[in-house]
Amino acid sequence: MTTEITYNSWFAEKMNDNGIHSQWLTDHHPASMPCLQIRLLDWAHTARLARQLHMRFTALWAAEGGQHDEHTLYTYMIFAHSEHRHVMIRTPLRSNEPTVASITSHYMAALRMERSMQDMFGITVEGLPDQRHWLKHQHWPEDAHPLRSDFPADTTMPYCDGQYPFIKAEGSGVYEIPVGPIHAGIIEPGHFRFLAVGEQILNMEERLGYVHKGIEKRLQGMQAEQAIRLASRASGDMTVAYGWAFARACEQASKIEPPARANHIRAILCERERLANHIGDIGAICNDAAFSFMQAQMQRLREDLARLHQQLFGHRMMMDLIVPGGVSVDIDKHAQQLLLEQTQQIAAEVEQLRAIYADHAGIQERVIGSGVVTPEEADAIGLTGYAGRASGLHVDERVEEAYPPYDQLQVRIPEGKLGDVATRVWVRFEEVAEAARIIATLLASMPAGDICNPWTPPEAGVSGIASIESWRGEIICWARFGIDGRIDRCTLHDPSEVNWLGLELAVRSVPVPDFPLNNKSFNCSYSGNDL
Repeated sequence: MTTEITYNSWFAEKMNDNGIHSQWLTDHHPASMPCLQIRLLDWAHTARLARQLHMRFTALWAAEGGQHDEHTLYTYMIFAHSEHRHVMIRTPLRSNEPTVASITSHYMAALRMERSMQDMFGITVEGLPDQRHWLKHQHWPEDAHPLRSDFPADTTMPYCDGQYPFIKAEGSGVYEIPVGPIHAGIIEPGHFRFLAVGEQILNMEERLGYVHKGIEKRLQGMQAEQAIRLASRASGDMTVAYGWAFARACEQASKIEPPARANHIRAILCERERLANHIGDIGAICNDAAFSFMQAQMQRLREDLARLHQQLFGHRMMMDLIVPGGVSVDIDKHAQQLLLEQTQQIAAEVEQLRAIYADHAGIQERVIGSGVVTPEEADAIGLTGYAGRASGLHVDERVEEAYPPYDQLQVRIPEGKLGDVATRVWVRFEEVAEAARIIATLLASMPAGDICNPWTPPEAGVSGIASIESWRGEIICWARFGIDGRIDRCTLHDPSEVNWLGLELAVRSVPVPDFPLNNKSFNCSYSGNDL
């Protein structure tokens, strides 16, 4: 019995045993990540069952049906299981009154996704505990729902007055600290509203969406070869992982498998991206605790990585190297040697710096026990990536989904459990060492052959989905094709959608001056949230 049949029968039988009838969608690929259509009245029941089965919630969104079903609006959600991989569930909404039940009581991470669905599509989410807008800012007209097909992409919306109702607190000594959305540093805009007594944070609330770019709307009507350039820029520091997720979703829809050499190159690029960002962030975290020596050394190493990327690939951040069907650049023997030597040299230096970091009493006093997210809290919100692995959720799509070439590797996952800044830094150090090992393994086993197979789009109405482990965590991409091989609908889900919640939990017990330290330990993406 194949893995696909085992998975399909497992979840379908569980639903059937609980009175949930499902229909198998044959125009969705791959079969190992199936899409099952259920009745609208079973939507919340399915989420409750998934929670009882200890399934991990990963994404929720809405989409119109496409050219063959353009008047039907669907909602989608994805769950994963450590033994049975992913499953996608969808349900059609009533055309005259698009309403769906909230699943937030079962999966807290769905809250902001449901709020976004209301904003972008005008869907009423019944039982939603927080009815405030999320991506739609107060100056947007109430009847503006940008992802509906009847909303012109070039619409200029008039300014409307309004205020966002932040959570309030009253009591002796309680005061508010508004931070942002414009910051003193060169970072993206995001607003943080603190409630504090003295220096102690009582609550911190985020307001994002200031750099909402309309990527999902813009992707509609684009050819895959063009669309991947936009998708890979959803969050620039994860450009390789986003490009890989989009390309793989398209390839799954078309049933095209890239050459083995291309898969090796993709993984090398993704692990180099992991190296660069973890190294840079370790330095930045130390800098926020006044340990500027570590910042200087880590930034030097990150710069070395970027310069070699520029030399070998023509771009410091390795943009546009992944294309549908494979990669756009090969790695010859000389390039392989340069990558191997630099990776090993940088990994060795990071280990030396790790010893200095561990012996520095000042930095250890700031990071140990600061910003704790317990395993129970991490599980409740579905924390992902290195932040999740620091809090007892040892999920990694390179192992769970085991896509090529990771299906040939034994990826070592750091298993943290204390959930503080120190553990998040420890996980990063561990992942730097593991990324270096993986790169060396892939370079030593580089297969010969082509780097790209011809791209042929699928028939209209066919969709594909992929899950890729970026350095931040799991990226989900779902793409459906329309006429002439153009993208009909596409959704991208960033790990920061969930991990921003982790930051809010982490800072409830820290003083205000420790917020930057904790913020950088998560380093969530504003851009990835504001798609």
